[in-house]
Amino acid sequence: MSRPGGPRGAAGSLIGAVEAAAAARGAYALLRSRPPGGTAAWTRTNHRGEPVTLLEGPAAATGAALAAALAPGLPARTRAALMMAAAGAGALGGYDDLAGSGDRRGFRGHLGALAHGEVTTGAVKIGGIGVAGLAASALLGGSPVDLAVNAGLIAGGANLLNLFDLRPGRAIKVAALAGGLIAATGRAGDGAVPGATLAGLPLGAALALVNEDLGERAMLGDAGANALGAMLGAAAAASLPRPGRAAVLAGIVALTAASEKVSFTRVIERTPP
Repeated sequence: MSRPGGPRGAAGSLIGAVEAAAAARGAYALLRSRPPGGTAAWTRTNHRGEPVTLLEGPAAATGAALAAALAPGLPARTRAALMMAAAGAGALGGYDDLAGSGDRRGFRGHLGALAHGEVTTGAVKIGGIGVAGLAASALLGGSPVDLAVNAGLIAGGANLLNLFDLRPGRAIKVAALAGGLIAATGRAGDGAVPGATLAGLPLGAALALVNEDLGERAMLGDAGANALGAMLGAAAAASLPRPGRAAVLAGIVALTAASEKVSFTRVIERTPP
């Protein structure tokens, strides 16, 4: 019997990524032809003052979730966890995209407003993605420690990737880097689904739309970045051993905390490599 990392595993990884890419492109074409609520509802202005559409996000989330549903060889619980992560984080991100004002930013801004009795769309999203992460983690199973760590990876991944969606293609580049690391290291044991198979689903969907993003015609928005980040978190949760998961979670927590004090955009702009 072939090992998960052998030819059959490689073929499964490629099939899943191709399915995700095709589904994302199809969803994007459909959404562009019939945008829910009209084109204006999904149009925003980017950092250079150019109009871009947020429809890339729902298309990427839909493509990744659909590929998870159809990808060959995934255990039922892993498949359900990936779909829950994508659908839950994507839906809540989309809600914030459409209904949010942008006046409050970061955990400090949204939780500070909540402390004063103001329920922002961001606060709803934070709580909702936490619940979605917990639900996806429960589907994966494991001990109470695993449940907590995996929920943190899924919810934290959703939030962290969204922090990079401020310039064309940047969130997709970060997703590709994270997915590559999961693909290289993610195999919890014999019989486990390779990390490449799991990470390939969100990456296939994201890379299928990267030209739209880099061309400043579209952006992931919260819907896309939250969904892809949550799926990458679920991929790490399903494929890494506990020490690896704990290390990744610590990194997510540290970067999220740093984002409250430091602008990632400024750091990147003054660090050419």
